[in-house]
Amino acid sequence: MTSSSSRFMPQFHRRTLLAGAGSAALAAWAGRARAQDAVSGELVVLNWIGGSEAEMMKTIQAEFLKKYPSVRIREVNITGQGDMRGGIRTALLGGEVVDVLINTWPAFRKELSDAGMLRPIDDQWKSFGWDKLISQSWKDLGSIDGAAYGLTYTFGDRSGIWYKKEHLVKAGITAPPKTWDEFLSTFSKLTKAGYAAPVAIPGKYWAHAEWFENLLLRTAGVETAAKLAAHEIPWTDPAVKTALSKYAEMLSAGCCGATNTMLANDWDGEADQIFQANAKNYLLIGMWMNNRAKNDYKLVEGTDYDLFQFPSLGMGHDDTSSVDAKEFLVTSNGANPKAADAFLDYWTSAEAANLLAKNGYASPSSHVDSTLYGEAQKTATAAVASSKLQFVLGDLLPGDLVDEYRVQLQKFLQDPSEANIDTVLGSIETKAQGSY
Repeated sequence: MTSSSSRFMPQFHRRTLLAGAGSAALAAWAGRARAQDAVSGELVVLNWIGGSEAEMMKTIQAEFLKKYPSVRIREVNITGQGDMRGGIRTALLGGEVVDVLINTWPAFRKELSDAGMLRPIDDQWKSFGWDKLISQSWKDLGSIDGAAYGLTYTFGDRSGIWYKKEHLVKAGITAPPKTWDEFLSTFSKLTKAGYAAPVAIPGKYWAHAEWFENLLLRTAGVETAAKLAAHEIPWTDPAVKTALSKYAEMLSAGCCGATNTMLANDWDGEADQIFQANAKNYLLIGMWMNNRAKNDYKLVEGTDYDLFQFPSLGMGHDDTSSVDAKEFLVTSNGANPKAADAFLDYWTSAEAANLLAKNGYASPSSHVDSTLYGEAQKTATAAVASSKLQFVLGDLLPGDLVDEYRVQLQKFLQDPSEANIDTVLGSIETKAQGSY
């Protein structure tokens, strides 16, 4: 990712079928039908997605198989907790041969490419016409040194804070907070209303870093965040310390309850605390929360729950947002590249894009019917379209550094003092010096 991510702006529009293009469309349809006849055999997909999101993926795969009845899909399922890169590495290095794998880490894509395990897809962008469906910014996001490798199939706003509407009503909060001071001031109201902790911090693996990463954007901007990701500035830079100090301010304001509770729970358990147990109130997490709220909790988007964008801090960078994306990669040793390419192509179709939208996910394809988005998703996509964007910091860091980064932030949660902030950032910097 370049130092400034403002160019990473998805375009939301519909393709227009021009008058007089009927014969061309018919020829294209006939060509696609012949291509479907030619695609057959086993397609091996490495999948680490779980829960209701995995069910959604199976639904879309089933629709793909209706288009390509001569194909059968075999999934290699990677299970675990936390960052799944280790499990994927183990499977691939252990000799598992797959055609397609799901990725969400730009640094990991580079790692796999450097190992010669990925097949570039520039020709497919042209032959399938993806460049007419998906904006150049998404192609750039999935590229390495100008060569396309990843096809993004969904993207997410990582600066949205999820909440249950009845909680704010019970606490006498008339609207979601817009500024940092307003946000901090809601803590006492929510606590007085009987909630155990206003902010759910899942500190067991990685999700506790979301607050630091958003605070870094809002206090220092996308350029600083990108420089930090590339280690063009040290972790001991004053801008980094300012962001972590703001995190400490939130902890001191009584946001989060006992540290051992934070360190014991992953994001899904903390989501349960908000949306099932009604014990906590705010959760800063990705758009997969929307799918969980709809399908696991059976809540109504925009009525029972919603999200608001990260509060403004008034430091000149409130037009920023953190984003993520999930992409498909095709391997260089896969046995069925033709089926792999057809599989990627299907995810750009109206059928797949609209199934994503119905399940609470955004699609970068211009085939998507945006009227299918619920209130939370509309808020999120509008924020993505209007912000300067930076990819999730943790997903941009080398694998050994990201582990140290998350462990040190756990130590920060245990002691958010200024002295320990210096110690934590110094430890991350020491690790970073040997990681690039």
